[in-house]
Amino acid sequence: MYDVVLLTLGSERDAPGGGCGDGDACCGGAPEATGKPAGPPDGQRCETPRVPVLACADALTARGARVETVVARSDAEVDEVLARLDAPARPDGLAWPDPDSKTRLVVAVASDAQLRAVVRRLVRRYAPPPSRRPAELAGDRTVPDLPPVGVLPLDPARGGPHRDLAAQLGLPRDPAAVAAAVLDGGVRRLDLLRNDGGSVTLDGALLGAADEAGRPLHWRGRVEVDDAVLSDGADPILACAIGNAGGYATLDSLPLLTAPDPADGRVEVAVAVPVPTRPRLGRKKKIRYEVRRARGRAVAVIPRDERVPFLDDGVEGELSRKRSWWTEPGAWAVFTG
Repeated sequence: MYDVVLLTLGSERDAPGGGCGDGDACCGGAPEATGKPAGPPDGQRCETPRVPVLACADALTARGARVETVVARSDAEVDEVLARLDAPARPDGLAWPDPDSKTRLVVAVASDAQLRAVVRRLVRRYAPPPSRRPAELAGDRTVPDLPPVGVLPLDPARGGPHRDLAAQLGLPRDPAAVAAAVLDGGVRRLDLLRNDGGSVTLDGALLGAADEAGRPLHWRGRVEVDDAVLSDGADPILACAIGNAGGYATLDSLPLLTAPDPADGRVEVAVAVPVPTRPRLGRKKKIRYEVRRARGRAVAVIPRDERVPFLDDGVEGELSRKRSWWTEPGAWAVFTG
């Protein structure tokens, strides 16, 4: 029978050396580069296991699994949990996941940012340095197949256009159903976006912002997808969506991404550019938005403005230099129902 670790990310402010995720929220999504304080949603603390965690642990125990609940308050504590997924020591000294491990990991998440924080630690643990790249690593990958994780959403599915990743993937939300998926379900492998800033993206990123009145703040930058140029830096851009999945498929009522697929080995990118229309007699000039789209293996954004705000898996940040994302096909995985 399996050993199951139920991992919850604790509050950043209780970690003596900083919070887990290198800027990601351990509770609720801390901004990466805004300097704002981190904190759990709705003023809650997540050091005490929430009801879904306890219910999932009970369901796992009832099936004979040996269950341990862990609240990690720092990257080091997350890494201690992930070390249980290691394969036996290799001759080359690399840390490597054990495909036959009898330990299974369930991550209790209140946001996609928390799931991303754990997957990022998996990448940092198992990605070999370029100088020590092993022969068995696929040519289109920089990381091996990461161990599958069970996802236990702590909040009900939200309505509206923005759904969390668990909802987009059709993963179970009921604690008992999550337990069944971890013990009996299949494994679905998914693409991962890595970037040259050292982070990862599971769902997608949206570059751009609005002022306090809700008016869009246009910015300029060069956007390239493989060999296609969506903007050469001269156009004012309303928004740029970088999609592995569909969390940023629309902006208000404007469709950006048409068919994002987190398992097709491609990233879909869309740039929305304002285009003035010629007014008819006696009418005011109107603005429509032209959406330019492309799909590929990699995308690069070079901002022309000093700082461009963005959301990446729900985490706020500001882009002030070139940032590149690339696809790692099938690099991470989830247990499915």
